[in-house]
Amino acid sequence: MTEFHRYGVYYAPPAVSALARLGADWLGWDAEAGRKATHPDLPGLPRPAAALTETARKYGVHATLKPPFRLPDWRSPEQLHLALDTVARGIAPFEVPCVAVGLLGRFAALLPAAPCPRLDALAAATVEALDDFRAPPDAAERARRGKPGLSARQQALLDRWGYPYVMDEFRFHMTLTGPLDDDEAAPVTAALTAYFAPALATALPVREVCLFGEDTAGRFHLVRRVPLGG
Repeated sequence: MTEFHRYGVYYAPPAVSALARLGADWLGWDAEAGRKATHPDLPGLPRPAAALTETARKYGVHATLKPPFRLPDWRSPEQLHLALDTVARGIAPFEVPCVAVGLLGRFAALLPAAPCPRLDALAAATVEALDDFRAPPDAAERARRGKPGLSARQQALLDRWGYPYVMDEFRFHMTLTGPLDDDEAAPVTAALTAYFAPALATALPVREVCLFGEDTAGRFHLVRRVPLGG
């Protein structure tokens, strides 16, 4: 059985969906199967898919709800499973009407086409309810997440919740690339819009949350899908 040194609570598209398949192939890592996937050869890319996805690959196709965390000594994975069950039971399933390829800063990502308060509430509930399962960050983690340029609000969130982009700073996104150069943004988003088109014609179902674990090589695996609403 794989041992994980960090966990995260993510949204992941349904296992048999076109989005899950296309996303795993694009990134080159299938977190549900725990295996490498074959990158597609898309026309119009300024760099090979393997290079564009290098920093995003290890996470698999996902959207972060509760950022990765280490368990404190007094908490076990079994307790985390039970707590996540409790959180999920209290939230009804819903749908996001539409997501599209866009830019989040310098990264290409799948983003909701319009604000979705229910996504924001789902992430906030997960962050808050499971905070007791987050060990205090070590110096390396604080340095990595406390980069220069954070606003006062983001710094306060980092101090309170261990991550600067939660609660009112949260923005749902499914990362598709690492940072892009200015002249790469347009061709990459155009190529990815065409590539993901078959998966984006219908609403995005949010019927479960997913527990992911990070192995010793730094790759994330889908540990378990937890249905919303019990």
